[in-house]
Amino acid sequence: MPFTYLQTRREGPVEYVTLNRPQVRNAFNEDMIAEMTRWAEGLHAAAGVRVAVLAGAGKVFSAGGDLAWMAKMVGYTRDENLRDAECLARMYDRLDALPVPLIGRVQGAALGGGSGLAAICDVVIAARDAVFGFTEVKLGILPGVISPYVIAKIGRSAAREFFLTGARFPAERAREIGLVHAVVDANDLDAAVRRYVNEFLGCGPAAIAATKSLIARVADEPAADVVAITAEAIAAIRTSAEGQEGLHAFLDKRRATWRQDVDSEPGTR
Repeated sequence: MPFTYLQTRREGPVEYVTLNRPQVRNAFNEDMIAEMTRWAEGLHAAAGVRVAVLAGAGKVFSAGGDLAWMAKMVGYTRDENLRDAECLARMYDRLDALPVPLIGRVQGAALGGGSGLAAICDVVIAARDAVFGFTEVKLGILPGVISPYVIAKIGRSAAREFFLTGARFPAERAREIGLVHAVVDANDLDAAVRRYVNEFLGCGPAAIAATKSLIARVADEPAADVVAITAEAIAAIRTSAEGQEGLHAFLDKRRATWRQDVDSEPGTR
């Protein structure tokens, strides 16, 4: 089924998805949320995809909630608001749980839910002049469904500063608090995306999926409480077909089979 508010493209093992509502600065509405959820669920089942790149069309990555959508919320009942929020929460959950690395390519601004999208990306590359902000309290609401992902990414201290003030902050500050991983000139965004794509393609895809799952399971747990989980994880991957191939390739001083795509330079948008 085609998308109305997203542009998608597959180039070899790389999947590109672009928020495509530039006329409203790629703001969310219920239809875009549904499409993003459908895209993410499709990627969970997709064969051959090893990396995904999330971008925004036009000058802005995402301005968060669409004004028309928010205007409808004003008249929603509590139950209607609950259902609406649950749909948004599912979108973030499905994106966060992707078994492949998700790279965020941010230009212009990522505000509210747009900064929430940055929080669920494994790697975020931002233009030097990009602006971020959890601006919900400025509207008298709060950053509800994105809060677990953002706090996991930037910690309580930064969350208290930016959740409670609603202040906007530059890309360099976003990098300092862990929301962004690389800050580059706008003209270098695509080259930076390609570098990360190739880094991921140089890694075992099953190992990446298992590692993403492991991070989610052991984060914030005392090391002593997850010994069995971590030991089982490494034992399972070492004895898997991919683990055996990787170890043999290292010992034999040859390229592992999954590295055939590393030297390619797929497009970015």
